[in-house]
Amino acid sequence: MTPKDYMQMALDEARKGWGLTGTNPVVGALIVEDGQVVSLGFHAHFGGPHAEIEALKNLGRKPSADAVMYVTLEPCCSTGKTGPCTQAIIESGVRKVVLGAIDPDPRHQGRGVALLNDAGVETEVGVLEGACEDLNLIFNFSAQEGRPLFAAKTATTLDGKVSTRSGSSQWITGEEARRDVMRWRRYFPAIAVGSGTALADNPSLTSRLEDSVTCGTRFIFDRRLRTLGQIDTLKVYNDAFKSKTILVCGDETDVPKALESKGIRAWKLPLQSDVLWKRFREKCREESIHGVYFEGGPCLLSELLSNQELNYLFAYRAPKFLADSDAPAFVGGQMVDQMSDAYSLEKVQHGTFSDDQLTRGFINYS
Repeated sequence: MTPKDYMQMALDEARKGWGLTGTNPVVGALIVEDGQVVSLGFHAHFGGPHAEIEALKNLGRKPSADAVMYVTLEPCCSTGKTGPCTQAIIESGVRKVVLGAIDPDPRHQGRGVALLNDAGVETEVGVLEGACEDLNLIFNFSAQEGRPLFAAKTATTLDGKVSTRSGSSQWITGEEARRDVMRWRRYFPAIAVGSGTALADNPSLTSRLEDSVTCGTRFIFDRRLRTLGQIDTLKVYNDAFKSKTILVCGDETDVPKALESKGIRAWKLPLQSDVLWKRFREKCREESIHGVYFEGGPCLLSELLSNQELNYLFAYRAPKFLADSDAPAFVGGQMVDQMSDAYSLEKVQHGTFSDDQLTRGFINYS
């Protein structure tokens, strides 16, 4: 096996912690002796042992003299809820560490490698670096930018439509693509829709995968309390996860006590668009919500785009088209004269789900 093969195994191990690590990154590690994988480990939950510690513990003995550790992210070098992984590696006797990505946090970037090298541990950096970085979109963005990642998901026809002119949208994409959406819902700590989507679709906004149903924070953007006319029928206000629902409304809105009696909070924010989104992002950061997955309709996504508050896009596309100019597109409201002025994506990733395709990446506003 090659170093890339071992790192791919570490990536597969890391994904076992998908959506479970809170504000911490998803990380996988393994130990190789004489060309054989002898131990695996991953970061299983926020506050729990890191992947490197798990791999060393699962080995159950001292590593051999030729042991090599593969880890998807630079080992931590500071004490938080757990001790520094660099020190544990040094004390274990492992003499070489191969890692995929460097810690993106400027406070730690490269320090773990330096500490290992100073202790005589050989390091190799950058094996499957792109895949290792892509594993932690939210953690990386938050560490580098100091703010939550706002991502939008859309499912469109080949001609960019999100529904028919009458509003019919179920289903544009097939089952495999919708299952991938559930996977990303599990990864993001919060999901958001506008009042129009809430009223039209009555969504649960949960992640429903084979093993379980999970739910992060659910934001309903309803500045004029339209959804409260159906407070007793909408799932987000009545299901087992209702306490995780937050209504976002105008700062001068009187929130009915019926909402409070259900245990549902309200964030009262300024209605002025540019102020609203900046304040919403600040509130998310204050509550350690480092990523929000927007599944809203054209109005919500267009407003985010117009204010340059949308950072990332998941664009699913089905092999069908409507050829109807009155059918709504997923965003609008912009005036672009030259193709050189078009929005573009960076660090683009592609996926195929049966007949459907996914293009995703960071939005470039320059």
